Parts: sequence; C-alpha cells; structure tokens
Amino acid sequence: MSDDSRPSLTGTLPETPDSARAGTPIAAVIPAAGRGVRLGPGAPKALRALNGTPMLIHAVRAMAASRAVSLVIVVAPPDGAAEVKSLLDAHALPERTDFLVVPGGETRQESVKLGLDALPPEYEIVLVHDAARPLVPVETVDAVIEAVREGAPAVVPALPLADTVKEVEPAAEADHPEPVVATPDRARLRAVQTPQGFDRGTLIRAHETVTDNVTDDASMVEQLGLRVVVVPGHAEAFKVTRPLDLVLAEAVLARRRLTDGF
Repeated sequence: MSDDSRPSLTGTLPETPDSARAGTPIAAVIPAAGRGVRLGPGAPKALRALNGTPMLIHAVRAMAASRAVSLVIVVAPPDGAAEVKSLLDAHALPERTDFLVVPGGETRQESVKLGLDALPPEYEIVLVHDAARPLVPVETVDAVIEAVREGAPAVVPALPLADTVKEVEPAAEADHPEPVVATPDRARLRAVQTPQGFDRGTLIRAHETVTDNVTDDASMVEQLGLRVVVVPGHAEAFKVTRPLDLVLAEAVLARRRLTDGF
C-alpha cells in the first residue's frame, strides 16, 4: 500500500511491497500493567469496565480482529497474571488467534520488553498496542501491518492536530501562568496512536540500547537513527485516560451496536 501523499516522520514508504514478508506471522503485545490513576481509584485501568466488558478485552479483540495477527501477548501487572489469564478465558475471543499472558514490570518499557522476550522466534513483525485504546478499528491495525510488510522498520498511526499548539516555558509552580516560547507549524505535527508496528529485530535492539527520553516505542527507534513512518490513524483510537473518555467510549460502542451490530 504505497501512498506518496501519506505524511511521514522521516522518509517515505517503498513503492514495491516486500513480498517475502507477505505471509510473515504477526504478534501483538499489549502492555496492561499500569494503574491508570487519572481514572480515579479502583481497578487497574485496563480492567475497568466499558459497556460491561473490561477495556483490556476490547483491546485484545481489536488486535485479534485483524486476520494477520495470530498471537496476542498480554503483559499483566506483576502480581496479576493469573487474574488476567482468567479474564481472557472468561470472554469469547477469536479461535484463530493464540493468547499468552506474561507478568509485566514496573514501567511500560519494562513490560513491553518482557512481552518481546516471550515472542516465539517465527514472529518477525510485532505490534505494540495500548490497552487504554480499546476501540481502534481493524482498518487501522491492518494499515500499520501493511506498512511494516512494505519495508518500514517502524510505523505509527497518527492524526493531524485540530488545535493550535503552543510551546511554553513550564512554570516553577503548579497553576502559575506559563510564558509562550513558540507556535509550532501545526501542518507538520501529528497526534500519535497505537498499535505501532515494528520489524522485530529493530524493536528488540531499541529496547536493548535506548533508555532515555522514551515517550513511546517508535521514539526509541528514532533514537537509533532509523526510519519511522506514519499511516492515517482514526478518531476512535483515542486513549481512555480520564472519566470523560469513558463516556465517549461508551457512546462509540452504542453507535457501533446500532450501525455495525458490534
């Protein structure tokens, strides 16, 4: 899938797909060990109910909805692997997809690395997806996969920004006014989502060598000096972080039930 108009962070996609990767098995790693304090007290964010079903289950189903994904690895809280395994067993999941639960680490980066360590050797392409993005459409998942198959070592879905962005000098104290330093060109900015897709060897090398300034897995690949490209994201792939996001997610699910029979 080549599109010269597609925005990229560094470079463009090859015009000719890498046919050798057309049948490569693909795995998705879902780090779900975080507490999600911004949603308030209660269960870890990934286990919060959305339309009566934990967000994690929605996220797992979103990855398994792609027929290219044959393995989903869920990285659970360090002391919660058994609970997460029971949760997966209790919900209907696609039979064509294998599922594996492994204990996570103290940070997201550690958890992703533990998920990568559990990957069988035949998986050369890996997706990393936030459990807090439970509603990403399968079309977005497949677009990321196709771009990696075409030869990009790292791929992120992203959306143009609707708002003007200001760079500020952070205030020394909370709630104090912050002086504006600059107004970046919005046309060159993108809001990045997941799943992010990678050549397995590239992502493993990034996790073995990059430890500073880690904002997402793609930023680690950028620090290796390798090419990261962007494919179109989707408005419904938003991150559920605050209580208002839960309300929006419920509304999306209600719309899907009416229009798609979801």
